[in-house]
Amino acid sequence: MTSYDSTIEGYASLREQGGSPWAAISPESAARMKLQNRFLTGIDIARYTAKIMREDMALYDEDVTRYTQSLGCWHGFIGQQKMIAVKKHHGTTAGRYLYLSGWMVAAMRSQFGPLPDQSMHEKTVVPELIAELYDFLKQADARELNEVFRNLDEARAAGDSVAETDALAAIENFETHIVPIIADIDAGFGNEEACYLLAKKMIEAGACCIQVENQVSDAKQCGHQDGKVTVPHEDFNAKINAIRYAFLELGVDDGVIVARTDSLGASLTQKLPVSQEPGDKASQYLAFLEVDEVTIDDVQDGDVLLKQDGKLVRPVRLPNGLYKFRDGTGEERCVFDGINSLQNGADLLWIETATPNVDAIGSMVNSIREVMPNAKLVYNNSPSFNWTLNMRQQVFDDWTAEGQDVSAYNREELMSVAYDDTPLGGEADVRIQSFQADSAREAGIFHHLITLPTYHTAALSTDNLARGYFGKEGMLAYVSGVQRQEIRQGIQSVKHQDMAGSNIGDDHKEYFAGDQALKAGGAHNTMNQF
Repeated sequence: MTSYDSTIEGYASLREQGGSPWAAISPESAARMKLQNRFLTGIDIARYTAKIMREDMALYDEDVTRYTQSLGCWHGFIGQQKMIAVKKHHGTTAGRYLYLSGWMVAAMRSQFGPLPDQSMHEKTVVPELIAELYDFLKQADARELNEVFRNLDEARAAGDSVAETDALAAIENFETHIVPIIADIDAGFGNEEACYLLAKKMIEAGACCIQVENQVSDAKQCGHQDGKVTVPHEDFNAKINAIRYAFLELGVDDGVIVARTDSLGASLTQKLPVSQEPGDKASQYLAFLEVDEVTIDDVQDGDVLLKQDGKLVRPVRLPNGLYKFRDGTGEERCVFDGINSLQNGADLLWIETATPNVDAIGSMVNSIREVMPNAKLVYNNSPSFNWTLNMRQQVFDDWTAEGQDVSAYNREELMSVAYDDTPLGGEADVRIQSFQADSAREAGIFHHLITLPTYHTAALSTDNLARGYFGKEGMLAYVSGVQRQEIRQGIQSVKHQDMAGSNIGDDHKEYFAGDQALKAGGAHNTMNQF
């Protein structure tokens, strides 16, 4: 970031060149406004955050404890508050990103109302949300710097040179709230051209990282629901290429592509690829199909036939025309998908799993790394998993295999509160707490995210407030459960007028109108109570 003094000097020179018509312009005020808005376009943001993400990937390759994390967002304010909280509690945003979930866009942002995660929402909402998130993050920058500028003015007015030095240092060392966003493009919302056009809009809004999945676009399902239909690798590679071309066209040469495979839970395919030679990717894809061996006498009109290992076979085709993969091939197909994606332009992988199991994830990644040693994952620490039950059952099964006595536990009832304070419940919580570090070390997971956390936190906090406010607690439910906690925990949103930009606006009015400025933050502003 350009230094504060040099920025002031630059505007002082411009004012001098402008002569008397520019006399009312304060170089320091102009410098402050410039520093409060250092990112002028979404492309600026995409280039800046792509560099951050590439550096983080390199750091992880050197040290697997340097994994990164993010939380999903459905509104700009939510993303802003996350980064403000990260800086408040951890001092830096390093290694912390935001995730834009297609599921939450569908459920929370569509003009059709709440929708399932099936790519039915307006695709324009995705780049609009990216731009909104960055608008709120830029406002967080402006607000924090505005407080520092006020501290500087107060120090100067008081003749406090120590406080003035501290304020100037805070300006020079300011860390932006702008962080990478991993943005979900679903299955591309159409063919590869449609994928390219949407990717461009997402990048122009600021996305440095786009995640695309290997499902059929018009049959897309949530990764944790049934009925998923995958596409042959040639089709998926075309969409990876489309996204790369979009990055290159817009000058974000180090943009990041996450290739997601849903093959672990997908048992169907819509299209049979054409094999050009024995052992090519198409023939390998076809080898996973469930088939029946037939003779020419068994063939009926309309049948589709393949030759495999010298035999004539008929792929199993469902009444809807889809073809079925053999049961138990999901992990092999995930490995096959991962290798193909990394060989054809993807930077990171995403394997959608049914449960959070470090050993199972690590087994697939290790197989991929036999061919692609630098393979790294983005992993969904999904709220669709029952984390408590899954981890307690994993502990139960491990203890059983080790010969420990588990007679005090009912495996099917392990979610019960009765097990919260037991040794098994305690061990499960330890595994949940260490899951990200363990899987970063053992399963090649570079980035951990929770797709839908604020969907659930909004529902939980609203339920708690509504229960008390509309019940016997009345106003106390809000005061004790919300406002008092904001004050005591130093949550900045308690000053909601300031959070929405009223202090920034007051200072701008003073820049523009001087002593004539009509300000909102005077003695009668009730925000002063905080």
